Amino acid sequence: MMTRAGRHALVLAAGAGRRFGGNKLTALWRGEPLVLAALRTALAARVERVTVVTGARAPALESVLSTIDDPRLQRVVARDWHEGLAASLRAGVASLPSDAQGAVIFLGDMPLIPEGLADQLLDAVAGGAPAARVRSPKGPAHPVAFAAAAFPDLVALEGERGARSVIDALGDAVAPIDSDAAGVRFDVDLPSDLDTATVDKPT
Repeated sequence: MMTRAGRHALVLAAGAGRRFGGNKLTALWRGEPLVLAALRTALAARVERVTVVTGARAPALESVLSTIDDPRLQRVVARDWHEGLAASLRAGVASLPSDAQGAVIFLGDMPLIPEGLADQLLDAVAGGAPAARVRSPKGPAHPVAFAAAAFPDLVALEGERGARSVIDALGDAVAPIDSDAAGVRFDVDLPSDLDTATVDKPT
Protein backbone atom coordinates (compact mmCIF):
# COMPACT_ATOMS: atom_id res chain seq x y z
CA MET A 1 0.00 0.00 0.00
CA MET A 2 1.26 3.49 -0.82
CA THR A 3 2.44 5.52 2.13
CA ARG A 4 0.28 7.99 4.04
CA ALA A 5 3.27 9.65 5.70
CA GLY A 6 3.33 13.41 5.35
CA ARG A 7 -0.11 13.57 3.75
CA HIS A 8 -2.87 15.32 5.69
CA ALA A 9 -6.50 16.38 5.37
CA LEU A 10 -8.20 19.35 6.99
CA VAL A 11 -11.99 19.58 7.38
CA LEU A 12 -13.03 23.19 8.01
CA ALA A 13 -16.03 23.27 10.35
CA ALA A 14 -15.60 26.41 12.44
CA GLY A 15 -18.28 28.73 11.08
CA ALA A 16 -21.51 29.72 12.81
CA GLY A 17 -23.74 28.86 9.82
CA ARG A 18 -25.65 32.13 10.11
CA ARG A 19 -27.38 31.91 6.72
CA PHE A 20 -28.54 28.43 7.65
CA GLY A 21 -29.85 29.65 11.00
CA GLY A 22 -27.15 28.03 13.13
CA ASN A 23 -26.12 24.45 13.88
CA LYS A 24 -25.68 23.68 10.18
CA LEU A 25 -22.97 21.07 10.52
CA THR A 26 -24.89 19.04 13.09
CA ALA A 27 -28.13 19.15 11.08
CA LEU A 28 -29.13 15.79 9.62
CA TRP A 29 -28.01 15.03 6.10
CA ARG A 30 -29.28 11.66 4.87
CA GLY A 31 -29.69 10.39 8.41
CA GLU A 32 -26.53 11.66 10.11
CA PRO A 33 -24.93 14.98 11.07
CA LEU A 34 -23.85 16.85 7.95
CA VAL A 35 -20.20 17.22 8.94
CA LEU A 36 -19.75 13.44 9.03
CA ALA A 37 -20.20 13.17 5.26
CA ALA A 38 -17.15 15.35 4.59
CA LEU A 39 -15.26 13.70 7.41
CA ARG A 40 -15.84 10.18 6.09
CA THR A 41 -14.59 11.22 2.66
CA ALA A 42 -11.49 12.74 4.23
CA LEU A 43 -10.86 9.58 6.27
CA ALA A 44 -11.20 7.49 3.11
CA ALA A 45 -8.21 9.32 1.65
CA ARG A 46 -4.65 8.03 1.89
CA VAL A 47 -3.63 10.44 4.63
CA GLU A 48 -1.70 10.24 7.87
CA ARG A 49 -4.11 12.44 9.80
CA VAL A 50 -7.49 14.14 9.38
CA THR A 51 -7.89 17.32 11.43
CA VAL A 52 -11.33 18.85 11.93
CA VAL A 53 -11.22 22.57 12.68
CA THR A 54 -14.10 23.61 14.93
CA GLY A 55 -15.02 26.98 16.36
CA ALA A 56 -18.47 28.50 16.77
CA ARG A 57 -20.18 25.18 17.56
CA ALA A 58 -17.20 23.36 19.05
CA PRO A 59 -19.02 21.53 21.90
CA ALA A 60 -21.82 20.27 19.62
CA LEU A 61 -19.35 19.16 16.98
CA GLU A 62 -17.17 17.44 19.54
CA SER A 63 -20.18 15.35 20.55
CA VAL A 64 -20.61 14.29 16.91
CA LEU A 65 -16.91 13.66 16.32
CA SER A 66 -16.70 11.47 19.41
CA THR A 67 -18.80 8.88 17.56
CA ILE A 68 -15.98 8.29 15.05
CA ASP A 69 -13.42 5.69 16.09
CA ASP A 70 -10.35 6.35 13.97
CA PRO A 71 -6.93 7.09 15.47
CA ARG A 72 -6.14 9.44 12.57
CA LEU A 73 -8.90 11.87 13.61
CA GLN A 74 -7.68 15.02 15.34
CA ARG A 75 -9.44 18.21 16.43
CA VAL A 76 -8.32 21.79 16.71
CA VAL A 77 -10.41 24.78 17.79
CA ALA A 78 -10.13 28.07 15.90
CA ARG A 79 -10.85 30.37 18.80
CA ASP A 80 -10.81 33.39 16.49
CA TRP A 81 -13.35 31.76 14.15
CA HIS A 82 -15.47 34.95 14.17
CA GLU A 83 -12.77 36.66 12.08
CA GLY A 84 -13.82 34.64 9.03
CA LEU A 85 -12.79 31.69 6.89
CA ALA A 86 -9.11 32.57 7.10
CA ALA A 87 -9.15 31.84 10.84
CA SER A 88 -10.14 28.22 10.16
CA LEU A 89 -7.40 27.81 7.60
CA ARG A 90 -4.80 29.35 9.88
CA ALA A 91 -5.73 27.09 12.79
CA GLY A 92 -5.79 23.98 10.65
CA VAL A 93 -2.51 24.58 8.84
CA ALA A 94 -0.76 25.71 12.03
CA SER A 95 -1.76 22.43 13.70
CA LEU A 96 0.01 20.30 11.08
CA PRO A 97 3.22 18.58 12.17
CA SER A 98 6.55 19.96 10.98
CA ASP A 99 7.07 17.00 8.65
CA ALA A 100 3.78 17.50 6.79
CA GLN A 101 4.41 17.45 3.05
CA GLY A 102 0.94 18.34 1.80
CA ALA A 103 -2.62 18.90 2.92
CA VAL A 104 -5.99 18.62 1.21
CA ILE A 105 -8.71 20.97 2.44
CA PHE A 106 -12.35 19.94 2.72
CA LEU A 107 -15.28 22.17 3.67
CA GLY A 108 -17.55 20.66 6.30
CA ASP A 109 -20.73 21.68 4.47
CA MET A 110 -19.85 19.88 1.21
CA PRO A 111 -21.17 16.34 1.74
CA LEU A 112 -20.86 14.88 -1.75
CA ILE A 113 -17.19 15.17 -2.64
CA PRO A 114 -16.32 11.95 -4.50
CA GLU A 115 -13.88 9.62 -2.78
CA GLY A 116 -10.56 9.43 -4.56
CA LEU A 117 -10.29 13.09 -5.50
CA ALA A 118 -8.27 13.92 -2.39
CA ASP A 119 -5.70 11.28 -3.29
CA GLN A 120 -5.38 12.62 -6.82
CA LEU A 121 -4.84 16.13 -5.50
CA LEU A 122 -2.23 15.02 -2.98
CA ASP A 123 -0.49 12.92 -5.63
CA ALA A 124 -0.19 16.04 -7.80
CA VAL A 125 1.32 17.95 -4.89
CA ALA A 126 3.69 15.08 -4.15
CA GLY A 127 4.72 15.23 -7.79
CA GLY A 128 5.97 18.78 -7.42
CA ALA A 129 2.97 21.08 -7.85
CA PRO A 130 2.70 23.81 -5.17
CA ALA A 131 -1.05 23.25 -5.13
CA ALA A 132 -3.75 21.27 -6.89
CA ARG A 133 -7.42 22.00 -7.42
CA VAL A 134 -10.49 20.30 -8.79
CA ARG A 135 -11.52 21.76 -12.14
CA SER A 136 -15.23 21.48 -12.96
CA PRO A 137 -16.77 22.47 -16.32
CA LYS A 138 -19.46 24.31 -14.34
CA GLY A 139 -17.23 26.58 -12.27
CA PRO A 140 -15.25 26.75 -9.01
CA ALA A 141 -14.94 23.43 -7.20
CA HIS A 142 -13.48 21.71 -4.15
CA PRO A 143 -11.41 20.30 -2.55
CA VAL A 144 -7.97 21.86 -2.98
CA ALA A 145 -4.55 20.70 -1.85
CA PHE A 146 -1.31 22.46 -1.04
CA ALA A 147 2.33 21.53 -0.70
CA ALA A 148 4.12 22.52 2.49
CA ALA A 149 5.81 25.39 0.65
CA ALA A 150 2.42 27.11 0.41
CA PHE A 151 1.57 26.76 4.10
CA PRO A 152 3.05 30.17 5.05
CA ASP A 153 0.74 31.85 2.53
CA LEU A 154 -2.26 30.08 4.06
CA VAL A 155 -1.44 31.07 7.64
CA ALA A 156 -1.00 34.67 6.48
CA LEU A 157 -4.60 34.93 5.24
CA GLU A 158 -7.01 37.25 7.03
CA GLY A 159 -10.77 37.81 7.19
CA GLU A 160 -12.91 35.98 4.65
CA ARG A 161 -10.03 35.30 2.29
CA GLY A 162 -9.96 31.57 1.71
CA ALA A 163 -7.60 29.17 -0.02
CA ARG A 164 -8.81 30.31 -3.43
CA SER A 165 -6.82 33.53 -3.14
CA VAL A 166 -3.63 31.51 -2.72
CA ILE A 167 -4.63 29.27 -5.65
CA ASP A 168 -5.20 32.36 -7.81
CA ALA A 169 -1.82 33.81 -6.88
CA LEU A 170 -0.06 30.60 -7.92
CA GLY A 171 -1.65 30.76 -11.36
CA ASP A 172 -0.58 28.16 -13.90
CA ALA A 173 1.63 26.37 -11.38
CA VAL A 174 -1.52 24.85 -9.85
CA ALA A 175 -2.22 21.31 -11.04
CA PRO A 176 -5.82 20.80 -12.24
CA ILE A 177 -7.74 17.60 -11.54
CA ASP A 178 -10.79 17.42 -13.77
CA SER A 179 -14.15 16.27 -12.40
CA ASP A 180 -17.68 16.67 -13.72
CA ALA A 181 -19.23 15.34 -10.50
CA ALA A 182 -21.90 17.71 -9.23
CA GLY A 183 -20.72 17.12 -5.65
CA VAL A 184 -17.53 19.11 -6.19
CA ARG A 185 -19.67 22.27 -6.32
CA PHE A 186 -22.58 21.44 -4.02
CA ASP A 187 -22.67 22.88 -0.53
CA VAL A 188 -25.40 23.05 2.10
CA ASP A 189 -26.16 26.73 2.52
CA LEU A 190 -29.82 26.78 3.61
CA PRO A 191 -32.03 24.22 5.39
CA SER A 192 -33.78 23.49 2.10
CA ASP A 193 -30.51 22.15 0.71
CA LEU A 194 -30.69 19.22 3.13
CA ASP A 195 -33.67 17.86 1.23
CA THR A 196 -32.68 18.82 -2.28
CA ALA A 197 -33.39 16.26 -4.99
CA THR A 198 -30.47 17.43 -7.10
CA VAL A 199 -27.04 18.77 -6.30
CA ASP A 200 -26.91 20.97 -9.40
CA LYS A 201 -27.52 24.27 -7.64
CA PRO A 202 -27.40 27.50 -9.62
CA THR A 203 -24.29 29.65 -9.26
